[in-house]
Amino acid sequence: MVVKKVLFIVAALFFQAANPPKVILFYGDSLTAGYGLSTEEAFPNLVEKELNKNGAVVRVVNGGLSGETSAGGLSRIDWLLRQPIDIFVLELGANDGLRGLPLDQTRKNLQAIIDKVKGKYPTVKIVLAGMMVPPNMGKTYTEEFKNIYPDLARTNKATLVPFLLKDVGGVEKLNQADGIHPNVEGHKIVANNLVPVFRKLIL
Repeated sequence: MVVKKVLFIVAALFFQAANPPKVILFYGDSLTAGYGLSTEEAFPNLVEKELNKNGAVVRVVNGGLSGETSAGGLSRIDWLLRQPIDIFVLELGANDGLRGLPLDQTRKNLQAIIDKVKGKYPTVKIVLAGMMVPPNMGKTYTEEFKNIYPDLARTNKATLVPFLLKDVGGVEKLNQADGIHPNVEGHKIVANNLVPVFRKLIL
């Protein structure tokens, strides 16, 4: 009985060594960072927990930074690419939109970030987290902003999450007092929406 147990442990360790957890880098702003919450309560960590319920399948790196713009993201991406990654989740641009920054520049910055990631890790899988801006930015601006994400997804053959805050954005009880950042329950919904996406990517 003891011998069987030892063999089982050895086999499990061998399997883990042969199949190390896939690294998912969530790269974004305050939404990814979990503004107003602990890192453990933010959706990237919740995604990791759900995917790893039956063993270590993924390891999540939270590269979120509150207030980050696409330009800021481009300036710091090299530092985070020092570690190998298997899946790269790009969640940036919302702060550009809220500030009314030129959308052609936002698009160029996001593409440049993707280019850097692909240049360093050619086999990486890219996930684009789509965002929207309030209608008070003007119809033309809001439409053009919304189109950035599907356009980039097509260009880069990336997986698109049409709207990261699906079922959460604009729902008062799921957001903090500022009406922008999800609360604990909001982050749970975001995570639940994302888990199926990653289940397909880690196969």
